[in-house]
Amino acid sequence: MTAQAMPSTLRIGLSRGALELRTFMRDREAAAFTFAMPIVLMLIFGTIFKGEIKGTGVDFRQYFAAGIIASGIASTTFISLGVGIAQERDDGTLKRLYGMPMPPAAYFIGKTITALVLSVAETVVLFLLGHVMFGLNPPGTPERWFTFVWVFVAGVTVCTLLGIAVSSVPRSGRGAAAVLNVPYLVLQFISGVYFTFTELPKGVQDAGAVFPLKWICQGLRSALLPDTLLPVEPAHAWEHGRIALVLAAWAVAGFALCLTTFRWKRRDDG
Repeated sequence: MTAQAMPSTLRIGLSRGALELRTFMRDREAAAFTFAMPIVLMLIFGTIFKGEIKGTGVDFRQYFAAGIIASGIASTTFISLGVGIAQERDDGTLKRLYGMPMPPAAYFIGKTITALVLSVAETVVLFLLGHVMFGLNPPGTPERWFTFVWVFVAGVTVCTLLGIAVSSVPRSGRGAAAVLNVPYLVLQFISGVYFTFTELPKGVQDAGAVFPLKWICQGLRSALLPDTLLPVEPAHAWEHGRIALVLAAWAVAGFALCLTTFRWKRRDDG
């Protein structure tokens, strides 16, 4: 009798992804906080902020809607993964998984699948809200659709890697949400989500330009909003090449941080 071959890493990872999604949806508090928060913010701030961005013909609510879609990507990746993994480490789930005959890569494949599916769903819902409430239109040309897709994929990739890496920062799963939501909230304000980026103080613009959320926002604006907005963009251009370079650099940095900082055990486990 021949021994039965173990399933491939990819197959195990796909199974983990399906399990992760079911678990996430059963946790109503986590689902509401991660998935619904950007939707709530769009509904609230979209009714407060009104008026055209001077000289562009673009309603500020459309500008804001593009930014909140980028923020939603960060919510379903950076925050969801960072908090979820920290909690799994704290309650011993990671330690048990590490001791099982499961390739470690399968765990990360499952997490990545979850982040991608949730990001797609979040983006669709936010776009539909933006379209119905603020007149946000889909990309009008194949080139803009291509831009939307590659910026979305790059944004999900970067924020997923950073979410996995930053999961080692909180000292406990209980405090993970508080620890990670502070920088997330700050980044939203300095990255052109709630305010036109060029209206922010120069020092704030320089700080925001260091981080990926600013570039994800800019990339999505380039796909969803007309070129009449260019006069209020920092370089008066969409800078697709720079967006790609910055996000690629953050992806490399995030991957390196995952390799060097990720822990399967709590600090007090040795």
